Amino acid sequence: MDLGIRGRTAIVCASSKGLGRGCAEALAGEGANLVLNARGAAALEETAAAIRARHGVTVTAVPGDITSPEGRAAVLAAAPEADILVTNAGGPPPGVWSDWSREDFLKAIDANMLTPIALMQAVLPGMIARRWGRVVNITSGAVKSPIPALGLSNTARAGLTGFVAGTSRQVAEHGVAINNLLPGIHDTDRATALDGGVMQAQGISRDEARARRQATIPARRYGTPAEFGAACAFLCSVHAGFIVGQNIVLDGGANNQTL
Repeated sequence: MDLGIRGRTAIVCASSKGLGRGCAEALAGEGANLVLNARGAAALEETAAAIRARHGVTVTAVPGDITSPEGRAAVLAAAPEADILVTNAGGPPPGVWSDWSREDFLKAIDANMLTPIALMQAVLPGMIARRWGRVVNITSGAVKSPIPALGLSNTARAGLTGFVAGTSRQVAEHGVAINNLLPGIHDTDRATALDGGVMQAQGISRDEARARRQATIPARRYGTPAEFGAACAFLCSVHAGFIVGQNIVLDGGANNQTL
């Protein structure tokens, strides 16, 4: 299937590795030119070079902290007429309700709610004027089924979900589609870190921690960045214009809900 986005320009945040890189690779495979962002300059440039060589598209690497005004400004300056925006930022640390201070909540909300909102507010006017645009926010399966240890993430991402629910329906008539992708456990550094927490808390090996978590997933495995990226690329395609304001879960069936 031709996704119809060859030559489009896509901003992909936190894209030097993990799910962000999976999305960047999939979009580049469809011929989209990329503006990539991550905090680590060396890893980001390595990713950019690999994608250029593999797919032959234009890739601009913009290192910096996307949660800062300066980081956002640099990324937006590199793509003044972005057709596609994929927002993404690392999740806040796990814990329990008594661990978190007001400052912890503010940091989580700034990174995982206010940053993607600011990026959308920056790119949506141009998309509306050009009568075409796609936004995909990488949030979390915890939006549908909250994870107690990820209370900071639950809180911030739920707020972003509410913003998208209203905004997506206001801009759809202009050919702009905004949706959220909600990952479950994927084989990324984030999963490795969470496995480490299970390993330490339960006094088991990393392999055993991983096996126990895989056993909770009907697919009996972790997802891959490549299959996550393929779902993202479809939501960014010309075929997804009638998908508006949806929260699409990619978790191997772990979220056991009828609706």
